Amino acid sequence: MPPVIHERSIEVAGRTLTIETGRVAEQADGAVLVRYGETVVLTTVVGAKQPVEGIDFFPLTVEYEEKMYAAGKIPGGFFRREGRPSEQAILAARLTDRPIRPLFPKGYRNEVQVISTVLSADQENEPDVLSMIGASAALTLSDIPWYGPVGAVRIGELNGELVVNPTSHQLLESTMDIVVAGTADAILMVEGQADEISEDRFIEAVVLAHEEIKRIVAMQLELQAVAGKPKREFVPPQENLALKQQIAEYLGDRLRQAVFNPDKTLRVEATAALREEVIAHFVPAEAQPSPVPIAGVPTTKEVGDLFDSLVKELVRRTILDQGERPDGRRPDEIREIWIQVGVLPRPHGSALFTRGQTQVLTVCTLGTKEEEQFLDTLGIEETKRYMHHYNFPPFSTGEIRRLRGPSRRDIGHGALAERALLAVLPSEEEFPYTMRLVSEVLSSNGSTSMASVCGSSLALMDAGVPIRKPVAGVAMGLVTDPETGRYTILTDIQGIEDALGDMDFKVAGTRDGITAIQMDIKVMGITPQIMRDALEQARRGRLYILDKMCEVIDAPRPEMSPYAPRVIRIKIKPEQIGEVIGPGGRVIRAIQEQTGSKISIEEDGTVFITAANEDSARRAVREIERLTRVPEVGEIFYGRVVTIIPSGAFVEILPGKDGFLHISEIAPGRVRSVEDVLKVGQEINVMVIGVRPDGKINLSRKALLEKEAAEQAAATATPADGRSAQSRTPQRPGASGSRPDRQGPPPGKPEPRGPNRPARPQAKRPGPPPGQYRIGDRLKELLGDEDAS
Repeated sequence: MPPVIHERSIEVAGRTLTIETGRVAEQADGAVLVRYGETVVLTTVVGAKQPVEGIDFFPLTVEYEEKMYAAGKIPGGFFRREGRPSEQAILAARLTDRPIRPLFPKGYRNEVQVISTVLSADQENEPDVLSMIGASAALTLSDIPWYGPVGAVRIGELNGELVVNPTSHQLLESTMDIVVAGTADAILMVEGQADEISEDRFIEAVVLAHEEIKRIVAMQLELQAVAGKPKREFVPPQENLALKQQIAEYLGDRLRQAVFNPDKTLRVEATAALREEVIAHFVPAEAQPSPVPIAGVPTTKEVGDLFDSLVKELVRRTILDQGERPDGRRPDEIREIWIQVGVLPRPHGSALFTRGQTQVLTVCTLGTKEEEQFLDTLGIEETKRYMHHYNFPPFSTGEIRRLRGPSRRDIGHGALAERALLAVLPSEEEFPYTMRLVSEVLSSNGSTSMASVCGSSLALMDAGVPIRKPVAGVAMGLVTDPETGRYTILTDIQGIEDALGDMDFKVAGTRDGITAIQMDIKVMGITPQIMRDALEQARRGRLYILDKMCEVIDAPRPEMSPYAPRVIRIKIKPEQIGEVIGPGGRVIRAIQEQTGSKISIEEDGTVFITAANEDSARRAVREIERLTRVPEVGEIFYGRVVTIIPSGAFVEILPGKDGFLHISEIAPGRVRSVEDVLKVGQEINVMVIGVRPDGKINLSRKALLEKEAAEQAAATATPADGRSAQSRTPQRPGASGSRPDRQGPPPGKPEPRGPNRPARPQAKRPGPPPGQYRIGDRLKELLGDEDAS
């Protein structure tokens, strides 16, 4: 029996967005195929029927699978199959997770798994946004309790105009790349990067995105009406209000004294001790170790949850009513900042950024172009020259856990800090280095990702990377009262405010605008006015932090670390690549060995020279310039005879570059055989007398010998008293002009020798004449045997 297929389509940015259900994955609780252009994503959702016992969180898992066949690629690596998810896949999974998570019922403990699989990728329409739409549609059609749907779009900016869902190639030119997700009523999530856009421009982008989101939400509701399943019944657990009141009365003011403490360690210790005391008081001793609840007797979990609820209510109420935060700060106050740069002697750049009890050490390493990261993904980009990695060890929070490599959170925080600096990095033409930054969180009490942004900016400047401007970041929080509509925005939130608040809004940028942003909402959404207020408060906080950073270092250092490699980028013509490489690569190997450098050449003629020091790199540049320069007529070279043929000889005038010396141009007189005058390996002076259109060079030795003979003849004709022969020769009477007598043989003919005339002294040639070119001695040694053979 053929399946019953339902679909809905709308036009978004001139392309058709289609959501289809019923064709595939019938055993999943919800399954949809989302198509946009020729990009197709399958998203499925399965939810457990029973809750997971003994947990205090919602067990939602989101997976994003990149299938390389989707783009007609075969995976790299030995096994040639997909393995662990790439960084891009992890970021796409996080994008999918964050807007759907806050819409599950409070207290829901049934395990839910969402899997998005990219089946087709046209490398123009990004599949990550389709995964977000697909997750929402699959949940909406399923029987899993969920308060969706949500929609998602990407906003770019081209030529000053906002663009909905720009293509992958358009994103390369876009000054904005922001993903926005939300319901028909409010915004739930924002993430992206920009080239220093203003807060007002960001709001315009979000408003435009929300208009498209409403249409995508409406399409899902239409599909739900014809293909949706009835939702499972779920009754949220009810608090024992009577027991909660008893605990509150028992605690009195002691709870406030424990929670409101500027020192995180003391606050955690005092709160934990008070929690244990409450459990011991309200849970009978015989019920505390029992895994099976006893009727009418409070359990350890129930009392602990009620205590946590009282802590949350106290913190939120105090912030809203009194404007006081757990560490005593005002809502817009930033913790004390302490900064140090150049803290490590051998790394190329380092910075220690401390804000309150949050401390991050960021280290910068500079490398060559060959050390760029190769990307084996579905996207059009194949390499990445700037990387930021974020590490969150357990000691940063005083905990013990096994080190298992970076978590999804670590990868997400590293990507956010990486995007924040992209707008100010120098171009590859200006700074031909690969840059890797590593942020080590040494102490954590909130806002570690934004501390990583600040530390990265400082470390880059300490390393001498010519960034255009310093970048700082700050994390904003929100506490709301749904009943009265009141809200308080918090600047530089700490851990407890992040956990108990309604929003985590990270904003990074320069003095002139926003470069990266990430917003996560834990409630049903926020209004544009709340977002405007949060952005303005974040701008003031960002400027304050930038002032503190600039007190320590306000511009990149003029010199790089002596331990950093030196990379020079030059350009040659593509047809000259073979001359630099040489037969079998022997020329480029010889240059590298002679100079101690490393040379890589791209197809367009871009040459990267890397060396341990500036002198070695410059020597390699000079050798390459000699190889690739086109000799001009009249230039003189000191070259080596490499090949002799009957009609002449080939002379190497530059490393790897030969010119032809015809037999008639070897000497002034008639030369019967080339071997009578020249031998292979002999070094001679030659002059360029012609360059053919195909690049072949004609040389002459005769022209130099004739010129030398003429100069020596002129020198011989001048007596020791300094007077010219013309001034001493008498003129014939009546002559109209002076005419000196011939003092020697006609020019160009050999002088007669006699017994009374000494032989002319021979010119000494210990080396090439000044100003002429000579092949490097080491290069000559390396190439000599092969050429002679």
